[in-house]
Amino acid sequence: MTVSYTLKVAEARFGGFSSLLLRWKGSIYKLLYKEFLLFVALYAVLSVIYRLLLTQEQKQVYAQVARYCNHSADLIPLSFVLGFYVTLVVNRWWSQYTSIPLPDQLMCVISASVHGVDQQGRLLRRTLIRYANLASVLVLRSVSTRVLKRFPTMEHVVDAGFMSQEERKKFESLKSDFNKYWVPCVWFTNLAAQARRDGRIRDDIALCLLLEELNKYRAKCSMLFHYDWISIPLVYTQVVTIAVYSFFALSLVGRQFVEREAGTAEPQGTLEPGQGDLDMYVPLTTLLQFFFYAGWLKVAEQIINPFGEDDDDFETNQLIDRNLQVSMLSVDDMYQNLPLAEKDPYWDEEQPHPPYTVATAADSLRPSFLGSTFNLRVCDDPEQSVQVEASPRLAPPAPTPLLSRFLGAGAPSPAISLRNFGRARGAPRTPHLLRFRAEEGVESEDRIDEAGESADAALEA
Repeated sequence: MTVSYTLKVAEARFGGFSSLLLRWKGSIYKLLYKEFLLFVALYAVLSVIYRLLLTQEQKQVYAQVARYCNHSADLIPLSFVLGFYVTLVVNRWWSQYTSIPLPDQLMCVISASVHGVDQQGRLLRRTLIRYANLASVLVLRSVSTRVLKRFPTMEHVVDAGFMSQEERKKFESLKSDFNKYWVPCVWFTNLAAQARRDGRIRDDIALCLLLEELNKYRAKCSMLFHYDWISIPLVYTQVVTIAVYSFFALSLVGRQFVEREAGTAEPQGTLEPGQGDLDMYVPLTTLLQFFFYAGWLKVAEQIINPFGEDDDDFETNQLIDRNLQVSMLSVDDMYQNLPLAEKDPYWDEEQPHPPYTVATAADSLRPSFLGSTFNLRVCDDPEQSVQVEASPRLAPPAPTPLLSRFLGAGAPSPAISLRNFGRARGAPRTPHLLRFRAEEGVESEDRIDEAGESADAALEA
């Protein structure tokens, strides 16, 4: 059963997460305590052997081995490898949940598109939505151990009401080496087409909408099946597992307390974990490190396949019950069963204001959010708010004569008159810039005329 604690963390308060540490079901303690006790036991055995059973020469050799193991453990990039792997597993876990087919959209389209208050219309709507639920049951039987234990054979599916005996014979008569969860979807399409021919579905647009929703539903069934088929590459899981196990295997030896050799002194700052003057009979930091890293790996192990029977795995059986009940209620009892339309309490009010309780009355006094720049203070100088004409963009370069041959005979000539180059194209739209732009145009025209006369004189010479 999925462990939900959303209500416990609805408000941030002092020690909010601390209250969750005392839970057992779905906790890291329940998931990790066996491995944790095994690690502590092995560490204690090695510590007893070193302290009581080894001679002085053997202790010196063991100390060298411990220093080597401690150095080697630091070379394993455990945080990077394990963190990236857990992130991949969590993203895959949520994607699998969003791929579970839900009939909510499909049942609304069936209720709106398939008409008929008689017995045949009711039978048609219920059969269509039953086919959709049957497809989800078949695909969940293929991926979820809980659903498979509930429906171990097709006879159990028939007894549960998802399939009739005649439909079971049709289903089993289809010979295929692959999973046949898609067969009810094909039955759905054929039955919908027959309903269109009989006039139960009144136009092709409604039929198209119905089949589109069915395709979305079937796509989720297919995606769920492929998530079960295509796993995270085994080599990646093996690399992460070997990295974690190797790290703590080296830590079992490397984090042991060892005595210094007589007459030797290590420089300050070179003491290694577990090799200082303090004899740590209980390696707290090493145990915490095991709790974090091994717990991280256990989290990935639990959610890599959320269709099992762990505490936090998906409640697939409850989803099946919910989907069948809600969908049947939608297409049968609720079909054209509408409440009487009445005027709402705010019929004559331009701005409705629904009431608040005493506990939430303070929320009504807060101003509405109108945008992050709504209260921004702009410059008070009126001249800064005057609208001006934007500078014209540079015109694209004129085509060359060689390019004009490819563009056609009607292409504009690249020749530009120097006398027309600096002339203003029109009066500016802003009145207070009129004088400035007019003077600027006269000066530029005079400069262009002088340049043109100089060019003509040079050509005559």
